Amino acid sequence: MNAPAASDAPGRILVVDDDRLVLATLSHGLSQAGHEVIDADNGDDAILLARQHRPELALLDIRMEGMTGFDVAAYLRDHLGIPFMFLSAFSDDETAARVRELGAVAYLTKPLDVRRIVPAVADALARQRRAGKPGNAAEASPAARPPIAIDAALPRTALAVGILMHRHSLDRSAAWRRLQQLALRSGRSVEAEAAQLVGAIEALAGTGEPR
Repeated sequence: MNAPAASDAPGRILVVDDDRLVLATLSHGLSQAGHEVIDADNGDDAILLARQHRPELALLDIRMEGMTGFDVAAYLRDHLGIPFMFLSAFSDDETAARVRELGAVAYLTKPLDVRRIVPAVADALARQRRAGKPGNAAEASPAARPPIAIDAALPRTALAVGILMHRHSLDRSAAWRRLQQLALRSGRSVEAEAAQLVGAIEALAGTGEPR
């Protein structure tokens, strides 16, 4: 069997999420894929670990108490030169704009799906390694980099999960199950139920379109 190319080899990954279940799931999935995983459940620890271990890539939750994923990303970019990608339940235009501004290599939306995240991490690592090779300065320059991979699949579903987490003090897995139960009871698809829920919240907040 041929050894994998250097650009495809597993790497050292920093995973940061204040939800311990998500953190454990991500760490396990990436470890099973062969990566060396360093994990933290808050931004302060994430920066300390990044300084100590110098990971090749960081996978950051955005909404955390204390230092946010955006704060951590700015530090990694400005002080350590460590590339990062985001994993968040939020996919609104303002969040996406901030992700682009910071220069993330990818932006994935929850609910959590390790089968989707593992190849995204491998792709991000490979691109960073290619960009760092001698003679690849053009690829490394910001103007020549490929566009940020923003996974906007089912954004209403991700927003609905975030709403249920906030309103009912649930973790992400429990909120996802609650959404599935609501869809089952209403006879709608999960996507349609999510759109109904998000639309109702927008209407209550006065931001929804008249129907």
